[in-house]
Amino acid sequence: MSTETRQNEIVRQQEPRGNIPREARESLAFVDNVTMKFNKVVALRNVSFKVGYNEVVGLLGDNGAGKSTLIKVLNGFHQPTAGQIYLDGRPVNFKSPRDSRDAGIETAYQDLALVDLMTITRNFFLGRELQRRVGPFKFLDMPRMNEIAAKSMAEVGLRNIREMYETVSFLSGGERQAIAIGRATFFGAKLLILDEPTAAISVAETEWVLRLVAEAKQNGLSVIMITHNAYEVFDVADRFVVLQQGENYADLKREETNAKELIEIIAGRK
Repeated sequence: MSTETRQNEIVRQQEPRGNIPREARESLAFVDNVTMKFNKVVALRNVSFKVGYNEVVGLLGDNGAGKSTLIKVLNGFHQPTAGQIYLDGRPVNFKSPRDSRDAGIETAYQDLALVDLMTITRNFFLGRELQRRVGPFKFLDMPRMNEIAAKSMAEVGLRNIREMYETVSFLSGGERQAIAIGRATFFGAKLLILDEPTAAISVAETEWVLRLVAEAKQNGLSVIMITHNAYEVFDVADRFVVLQQGENYADLKREETNAKELIEIIAGRK
């Protein structure tokens, strides 16, 4: 089954019924009044969040604001207590991150969910390995996977790797982010979620990762960047959503604000 066919199956798992909100019809992804409870703890309360087509959204907030929980609801890690998620104007019910990924949402967590002792190629294809048949047996098609991974990495500017069979433990943080972005582009993702993509990497690599985000948008991807650093994300994001204590606090276009003001908003001083 092709990636596109699987995406269509996931998106159509629940056909539209009744009135679809305007934001859902006009957006790539829309989280509508989602509440997420863990026993008596309310992590999200009636949060609405949208991502447009070819849009980069900076998801901002202090520690504990609910950013990570919102993303885990959007990508199927958590099932919301209340509310609805829409993708391409259709309601969806993701039961697992696999459902979300198959529907076209690729997530790179802060630890990148990469396996240090596995090769670059194996991490690139993790869960989507190509196979070839020899008689009654199936084997991983490593030559083909190495070729595809090398080409995709070169396209995002990662050209200095000696061999694709190197383990990712030797890569820097910026190079690991490049794997996530290249993987999302190759597998036809619609939405790329980057969790603190510039954390613990150098200034030069931060500039490189932000450039990759801009290029991903040019290639048709929408991107959510989770961060608490408004200065780093300001020039690359089209819009900023700020959460506070699990609730919506601000939703601003770039031309409506500036990085200094965003810092004040995140801190709750404005």
